[in-house]
Amino acid sequence: MKTKIIFASLLLGTTFCFGSCDFFKKEPKENPNPENNPGPELALNTTTADDNTKIQVALLLDTSNSMDGLIDQAKSRLWNIVNTLTTLKYEGKNPKIEIALYEYGNDGLSATSNYIRQVAPLTTDLDLISEKLFSLRTNGGSEYCGAVIQDATKQLSWGKDKTNMKLLYIAGNEPFNQGSINYKEAISDALKNDIYVNTIFCGSAIEGIDTFWKDGADKGQGKYFNINSDEKVRYIVTPYDERISKCNERLNSTYMGYGAQGYEKKAMQAAQDKNAESVSSSNYAERAVSKSKAVYKNESWDLVDRVKEDKSALQKIKKEELPKELQNKSPQEIKAIVDQKTQEREAIQKEMAQLAKQRQDYIDTENKKGKKQDDLGNAIASSILGFAKIKGYTAEK
Repeated sequence: MKTKIIFASLLLGTTFCFGSCDFFKKEPKENPNPENNPGPELALNTTTADDNTKIQVALLLDTSNSMDGLIDQAKSRLWNIVNTLTTLKYEGKNPKIEIALYEYGNDGLSATSNYIRQVAPLTTDLDLISEKLFSLRTNGGSEYCGAVIQDATKQLSWGKDKTNMKLLYIAGNEPFNQGSINYKEAISDALKNDIYVNTIFCGSAIEGIDTFWKDGADKGQGKYFNINSDEKVRYIVTPYDERISKCNERLNSTYMGYGAQGYEKKAMQAAQDKNAESVSSSNYAERAVSKSKAVYKNESWDLVDRVKEDKSALQKIKKEELPKELQNKSPQEIKAIVDQKTQEREAIQKEMAQLAKQRQDYIDTENKKGKKQDDLGNAIASSILGFAKIKGYTAEK
């Protein structure tokens, strides 16, 4: 494992380069691989797009020895990335958002798998992504960028609709051309599936260019960034963070776990709140904002979301699958309780949406006063907005 050299003259400013945009002007090809709701922050919006309209983001993170800072930045910026995605609409409707996670370059992984592991498939379960991110541990290894790009392209269930926006982000600090799988061929296969490859080099801009990270982005019709992965994420504390956090506590009380996963998933929700809070109070508020939006859907275990998805759900769920507090209630009483929880949640979400808008306005104003920090999250968030414009999505605050 090579020790990363940070040059004394290294600028912390994130450098990024755009690949040719001519590719985006072509009519997207049909993706042969089938598969696995964000709204504006000011008001609740339940207008969802056709299920085929998706924004899919795969994060490929180097977890070799020197990458602790990169993983910390990913933990710290997950909810910022999610909230950027939730500003996007396609023809006025909310696309479905899915995130996948890979780790590579870790000695704890199998050599026969090229030291690569799919940590989470493309999923709408944001708590799962958070849980998996916080479970990552670094360990020295060999970093094969071409191999992990190939795995993500072939293994993930990428959407096939022409309205899909499919983005792959790979971050690391070793030469991009290592391993037996040619990165150019792997990226070519990704492009055939309309997956755009973005590279994030953890080090100086020049070193990233010299070690083919920029070439990877150019070949992938994506963007090249360099970041200082060892820099701690700086948060802007706002006057709205505490109120949003209090709303989040009330929001959690509206969740009613049902079925085999109900108890476990509700516990996971609380655990990811704690993980976010362990990073900073601002990060906790950022997660709370994500939870107030349509993208945070839990119909697989939460009764309120399930009934919102399927009005006849209460007739289908067995008595023993209901939350314990509802098992001795009549159907009419159960419906009344679920309706009440639904109304409570919508009221809290509306309040949080207003606070989130004020919070973001405050952050935007503060950012104008100085240079925006260069980190993994800001690199990804800024590029998402650029791709969205090209693909016909609009961003709303």
